Amino acid sequence: MSKILIIDDEEDLVTLLKDSLESRGHIVLAAYDGEKGIKKSKEQPDIIILDVMMPGIDGYEVCRRIRDAVLCPIIFLSAKQSENDKLKGLALGGDDYLIKPFSLNELLARIDAHLRREKRAIFLNNSNKRVLISFCRLSVDLKSRQVKIDDNIISFTKREFDILELLLMHPGQVFSKEQIYEKVWGYDAEGDFSTVTEHMKNIRAKIAEFDCDTEYISTVWGIGYRFNKIM
Repeated sequence: MSKILIIDDEEDLVTLLKDSLESRGHIVLAAYDGEKGIKKSKEQPDIIILDVMMPGIDGYEVCRRIRDAVLCPIIFLSAKQSENDKLKGLALGGDDYLIKPFSLNELLARIDAHLRREKRAIFLNNSNKRVLISFCRLSVDLKSRQVKIDDNIISFTKREFDILELLLMHPGQVFSKEQIYEKVWGYDAEGDFSTVTEHMKNIRAKIAEFDCDTEYISTVWGIGYRFNKIM
C-alpha cells in the first residue's frame, strides 16, 4: 500500500484515478490546483501524479517548488506533446511524462514500476532525516560522509561528496551543470560551472574502481546528470 497524490484540475479524471488506485489498496490524496497540490505534498506521498496545464500555478511550477522537499517520483500528465515540453518536465525534476489522452492501464503500470524502484534501503535517524542510503552495491552514510562499494571505502573530496549527495537525494531527477554548481558551490561562488564536468568524471572513476558494471550516474545529453534508480 502506498500514498499517492494526484494534482489535476480535471475532477472526472481525478475521480477515475482515485477509484482505480484505491481499489488496489493505495491511499489517494487529491488536489485540484497547484497551490493545494503544494500543500498536500507536505504529507510526503510515495508518488505524485501531476498535471501540467492547470489554471494559476501550472505543473512545472509546482514541481519546481516542491522538488527539493519531496523525494518521491513525479509523473507528469500533459496534452503537450513536444520534445521540449518533455525535456522541461524532466529537467525540473519529473521522473516520467505521459501524454493525454493516455491508457489508464499504462498509467497504472508506470505507477507500479516507479513504486517498485523506490523500494530501496533508506535508514532514518531520530530526527527523521536520511542517514544511510543504499543502491545496489553502493552505500552512503550522510552523517559520517562515508561512501562504500560493498566493504570498500571510497575517498571523495568535499565537493565530490556534496555532488553525490545531491544526486542521491533526488534519484531519477536530472540536474544541469548550472543547477549542480549553484547548489554545491553556492549562488555567489566565483568560478565556472564547467568544473562540474571534471568533478563528475572523478566521482564516476572512483566508483568504477570497485564497481565497473553498474551505471550509477548517467549523462542526459543536452540537460545534465542524474542518479539512476537501481534496485
